[in-house]
Amino acid sequence: MEPYYYNHMNKQQQRVYQVIKSGLESLSQTIDVQRMDGTELSDIFHKLRLDCPEIYYASTFRYSYYEDSTLIKMKPVYLFDKNKIREHQRAMIARVEKLARGAKDKNDWEKEQYIHDFICENVTYDKLKKQYSHEILGPLGQGVGVCEGIAKSVKILCDQLLIPCIVVISENNLEKHIKYRHAWNVIQIKGIWYHLDATFDNTLGKKEARYDYFNLDDKGIFKDHEPAIYKVPVCNDGDHFYYKEKKLSFTKHEDVAKRCKQAIKKGKVLTFHWRGGSLTKVVMEELLQIIAETAKENSKYSQVSINWSQAVIRVRFLKEKVNDSVNIEDAYKEENEET
Repeated sequence: MEPYYYNHMNKQQQRVYQVIKSGLESLSQTIDVQRMDGTELSDIFHKLRLDCPEIYYASTFRYSYYEDSTLIKMKPVYLFDKNKIREHQRAMIARVEKLARGAKDKNDWEKEQYIHDFICENVTYDKLKKQYSHEILGPLGQGVGVCEGIAKSVKILCDQLLIPCIVVISENNLEKHIKYRHAWNVIQIKGIWYHLDATFDNTLGKKEARYDYFNLDDKGIFKDHEPAIYKVPVCNDGDHFYYKEKKLSFTKHEDVAKRCKQAIKKGKVLTFHWRGGSLTKVVMEELLQIIAETAKENSKYSQVSINWSQAVIRVRFLKEKVNDSVNIEDAYKEENEET
C-alpha cells in the first residue's frame, strides 16, 4: 500500500525516510543521513514507524554529528538482538498472513469488520503498558496491547488485505485530564475515508465486539477525541457508521420500544444509537422510562449502559429481580497511555 505519511513529505524528507527505512530493514547499527534539525529527523522517524508497523523492533534512536559535517550519524535503539529480531519477523509474518487468510474472500466492509472484531475479541488492554504492547508484537503476538499497538495491528492487517489505512495520533489535553497521546485509524473503503477506533470499542466491549467507533465521520470522532497531530484525510461520510448501517440508529421513541420488545423476545442484548436530536438528560430519562416500562410489561428487569459521547445505549434484559440500573460508560479509561 502507498505509505501515507511518506507521500506527504517534501523531497528531502522522503530521501531521509528511505535511507532510514533501508537501514532499519537491514538492522544497521548506524545510519548516515543528510543533516537536518533533530526535531525534523525525529518526526520523519516517527512517521516512518506509523507507515510501517512491521518495523516494530526499533523504538527510538540517538544521533551525533560533527560541526562541519553535512551528515548525521543515527544509531537506532533496537528492542532485541539481530537474531531475535529475525526470529520475531518470521513469526509475525506467518501470524499476519494466517489472520488475513480468514478474510481474503470477503468484501472490504467485511474485511474491516473482521479485523475490528478480531481486536475486540482477542486482545486485552494492557494496563501495565509493556514496551511490546506499543507495537504489533503485543496485540498479534501476546494478545495484549495499548492504543498504539492496536492501531498498528489494524494497519498491518489492512495492508495485508489491501485496504488503505492510516495510524492517527492525537495530542494530549491536560485540561481534560488526558495525559498522553492516543492512536486510532482512518480507513478507506470504496474511496471514502472513515475513522475506526478499535481501542475504544475494545475497552467498551471487554472481549465482546462493540461498534461505537466503527466508521465515524469527523464530527462523530471528535466528540471525544483530541485533534490529530498530523494532517489526515477528511472523513465526512456518516452514513456508514455501524449502527446506522445496521438500522440500529433510532430517531423515535416508538422505535426504541419496538426494538426492546424484539430483544426481549429473542433473549438478546440491545445496543443502539440515538440520533433523534441531542442526547440530553431529559431525552435520556424519557428513553430510560420507555426501556423500563417495556421490560416490566414483559416481566423483565433492565440494566442500561450509556456511552454518552457517542449517544450509544446498551440494554440488557434480565429475568432475576434486580433494581433497574444505569451505568455511564467511559471508553478507554486508561487515558494515561503514552505513544
